Amino acid sequence: MKAGSKYEGLYLYLRRSGKEELVLTFGEIEKLIGTPLAPSSYTRGWWSNRSNALQASAWMEAGYHVEKIDTEREHVTFRKVKRHYVVRLENNVVKWNDELIKGLRQHMNMTQAEFADVLGVRQQTVSDWEQGIYVPTRASSKHLMLVAERAQFEYSTKK
Repeated sequence: MKAGSKYEGLYLYLRRSGKEELVLTFGEIEKLIGTPLAPSSYTRGWWSNRSNALQASAWMEAGYHVEKIDTEREHVTFRKVKRHYVVRLENNVVKWNDELIKGLRQHMNMTQAEFADVLGVRQQTVSDWEQGIYVPTRASSKHLMLVAERAQFEYSTKK
């Protein structure tokens, strides 16, 4: 989510909550974003989980999907997305890829800078990993495995 985006307040609130499910009223969302919702928000389609919609990117990038929408009572139920990751092992070390690294970071509800701090690397390194520009070294991969274990990040392995 780009800093200064209209829906950044909603994104930050969801990302920081860490809750499995959140129910927010339209009014609460308007307070978070600092402006009234669009008139089209009173239609079910506006709340769909489409990645090309600006408002949807706020909850989807925070790791949530809209589970239920009640336009009559003006309530939205957001549910945390549970992803299942299958990882490849090489000499008993996980081969971390861009999707897996981003998934771990989002599971931990952290920004790239916060995640980099935990790993003892630069934010740019995390960004490069998440974009697939570079892959972690064997030492970094082992460290990522430990961090994932402590964070109870679930994945299954294939050899």
